[in-house]
This record gives sequence, structure tokens and C-alpha cells, in this order.
Amino acid sequence: MNDSEKTVPDHPAPWNKGKLIGQKPPLKLREIWALRTRLELAGKIRELALFNLAIDSKLRGCDLVQLRVNDVARGGDILTRASVVQQKTREPVRFELTEPTRVAVAAWIAKAGLTSGSYLFPSRRQDSPHLSTRQYARIVKGWVGLIGGNPQEYGTHSLRRTKATLIYRRTKNLRAVQLLLGHRKLESTVRYLGIEVDVRWTPKFGPGVKL
Repeated sequence: MNDSEKTVPDHPAPWNKGKLIGQKPPLKLREIWALRTRLELAGKIRELALFNLAIDSKLRGCDLVQLRVNDVARGGDILTRASVVQQKTREPVRFELTEPTRVAVAAWIAKAGLTSGSYLFPSRRQDSPHLSTRQYARIVKGWVGLIGGNPQEYGTHSLRRTKATLIYRRTKNLRAVQLLLGHRKLESTVRYLGIEVDVRWTPKFGPGVKL
């Protein structure tokens, strides 16, 4: 058999063939409000609570889906600030729950009849006690489609990155954003935000951003 007759062995297709890879972009402020409006008008109480909490908490998907009612509520009242231990770093991270989030979460807890120890977002499937990260990812892509975006360009990290990016753009305070994201190293925050900056100096401004 000559070289021209040799067959080329089959190789599995690359995992990322046909997929957009790289950092997922954050949502813009107008996109946040557009999506909130769509979810409110559609009466999507669970999804509105999930969306608002994802934006405010800046948690990774694995931490967000495992939240329990008592992580964000005490005695029937929704907390203004909460603290969660991250699975990845085993370090606590604090976050603020804005008024739209508190209202949405309270409405969802009441509608679902959740108790203090319940998972905040229980799964509708029998094989999981809470919403899975895969289900959450599908929901996020559905949200992006609702506002005319390309679902392939966005992911769950888009929501984690959204408020952190808005805070950085407004304050330029990398160290505040580092704490809000629960990063151990400032360099990780720089890479996560996709910015170029000298991390040896950061201006000191407050981190508050109202959404």
C-alpha cells in the first residue's frame, strides 16, 4: 500500500468544535432591567428571584443553586446582607441583597411554601434536591434569548461577573471587587474582569452600585 492509499485514522471532534469559548461577557445595565421587566410581566416568580439573587450575590453557580432559605432569611424577613462559604475556596463571602432582590425572594419563598431549611431553589426533577448547575445554565441561556442576545455567548459566569464589572467601572476599586467575588488573589480578580491594571495601586472608593 502506498502513501496515497493509507487511511487517516478517525479522531474525536474537539470538545469546543462549533462552540464559542473564552470569558463570558457580563450583562449591561439596560439588559438587567430589560430582563427583570420581562420576567415580572411573565409572572416568572422563581426565575425573577433566581436572576436578582445571582446578580446581587455574585456567587458561582455551584454555590447559588445550593442556597437554603436560612442563608438569606431570618424569622420570615429577608436579610439585607448575607454570608456564604464558597465551595471552591472554603472561604466566606458577603453580599448585599438589594430591595428588588428581597421583594422577589420573599415572593418566591411564599409562593413555593419553603421553610427555613429548604433549598431556596428546589429542583423539579426527582434526581436532585435542588436546581442543578446544568439546569441553571440552561435557564441563563433562556434569559439571554428573551432580550435578543446570543445564548452561546453568555453563561452563568456572565451573571457572576455583571455587578462586579459595574462596581469596578464606577469605583476602580479592585480590592473591593476582590472581596465581593471572594478571590484570594488580586491577580485573579484582574483576570476575571478582563482588564489591564497595575495591581500595586488601587484608589479607595466605596463599592456600592445600585441596580
